[in-house]
Amino acid sequence: MNAEKYIGVLWNNFEESAIKLELYGTYYFQQDNDPKHTAKKTREWLLYNVPKQLVTLPQSPVINLIENLWHILDIEIRKRQINNKNHLRRVLLEEWAKIGKKITQKLVDSVPRRLQAIINAKGMHTKY
Repeated sequence: MNAEKYIGVLWNNFEESAIKLELYGTYYFQQDNDPKHTAKKTREWLLYNVPKQLVTLPQSPVINLIENLWHILDIEIRKRQINNKNHLRRVLLEEWAKIGKKITQKLVDSVPRRLQAIINAKGMHTKY
């Protein structure tokens, strides 16, 4: 996937997901430092379409909640026998839809503990 395709995914899904998760207007958008996320085109699109953004430091998975969501998806997808790329896409969408507000809220609620762990570890490795 490149920046243009990524912008297309955001364009088609971002607002709908925020509404579905009952977060519309109250969320902060966060992504990792993947090249398609940091491309000039993507940054410009986000500037005009997503006013509330969190900056992710390059080596900070401890506070990057999307990594936890990817892990949840990975576990669930590995339970399924994938036949081809289209099947993988369907399974990804099914499993993504199962990640509800309860799970995302639990992750958000964990941020203060994660930040305190970073402070206590003086920026070194934590259990997160």
